[in-house]
Amino acid sequence: MGLLQEWRDIAYNQETDKKKLQKFWTEYFLVEKGIYEKLLSNPDEVVKGTVKELAEKYGIPVLTMAGFLDGIDDSLKVKNPIEEMDENTEVTLAFDKELLYKNMVDAKADWLYELPMWDDIFDAEKKKKLYMDAKKANTIVKGPKIGRNDPCPCGSGKKYKYCCGRNK
Repeated sequence: MGLLQEWRDIAYNQETDKKKLQKFWTEYFLVEKGIYEKLLSNPDEVVKGTVKELAEKYGIPVLTMAGFLDGIDDSLKVKNPIEEMDENTEVTLAFDKELLYKNMVDAKADWLYELPMWDDIFDAEKKKKLYMDAKKANTIVKGPKIGRNDPCPCGSGKKYKYCCGRNK
């Protein structure tokens, strides 16, 4: 079994006691925050190494590092082979700053996108724009409602109620 699957089996186990799972995630989010504080303090440094080396660098278990790699993967410039990685797999944490910020907003991870390190990377205007872009990305825009007596959008020339709007 790969590291990521092992992590997911623990993190998303429905049979685990709710309090244990909540404690697990609370601890994980603190670790995650600590890693991001270090990464964002020097955002242009490309951090790379094996999963085991990065876990040692940040002082966390290898499985927790697998979970972190899963979380940051969508924000990386080059994806890591997370599905089949083991502790000796070479990985990189070269992230796209704007994409990372948007993904944090999208995940509703305010403890991450409100980190003070972002102030050194983006000015307030840029952060606001990225925040709004992330929020808009999930907004569904519906077209105008077709009235019963409007022309049918299929182009038949009939009224909607006599064409596609008919109860069949």
